[in-house]
Amino acid sequence: MRPFDRLLLMNKAWVQDRLELNDGYFDTLSSGQKPDFLWIGCSDSRVTAEQITGADPGEMFVHRNIANLVVPGDLNTLSVVQYAVEVLQVTDVIVCGHYECGGVKTAMAGTKLGLIDGWLDNIARVKTMYQAELDQIADDHERFDRLVELNTQEQVRNLAATDSVKKMWASHTIPNLHGWVFNLRTGLIKDVINLSPPGV
Repeated sequence: MRPFDRLLLMNKAWVQDRLELNDGYFDTLSSGQKPDFLWIGCSDSRVTAEQITGADPGEMFVHRNIANLVVPGDLNTLSVVQYAVEVLQVTDVIVCGHYECGGVKTAMAGTKLGLIDGWLDNIARVKTMYQAELDQIADDHERFDRLVELNTQEQVRNLAATDSVKKMWASHTIPNLHGWVFNLRTGLIKDVINLSPPGV
């Protein structure tokens, strides 16, 4: 069996499981989406939004990129944010980083990999912003963990500065913004920052 054949077999098993629980499951799923959450996470294969939160298909609008960045001028992320916030009107946007993030580790070390270097410069800027705090942490792994948290925090602040979020905040009481970090060592999520619309 080829490696990808297993995925197709698992899909068939998943369909069967769903239909056994609810024979109208796919009728409901195909009728449209009204998710409460936008998830902006890392592309890391170990950090899947639905699995680590127990969410079902249709509950989250999901966008993933390397190191869960919200970069001003990145039309991909900004388009996802606009659609989720203005059209779907999600109530909460979650930026989820994770410990052991390869993108953060590479930026922290200043390693050069090629095309991705320009993307990781966004994390290097966060590192520079908080260099004094990071220099106070003697343990390398603790310093790495802290940069993951700080990166997530700054991406939430970038999110709050987007036109779509500012537009919604001017006329609505949504969305609430959250910065979370998933711990691969324990499976738990750490809440590191929360921002709400002004006046809420």
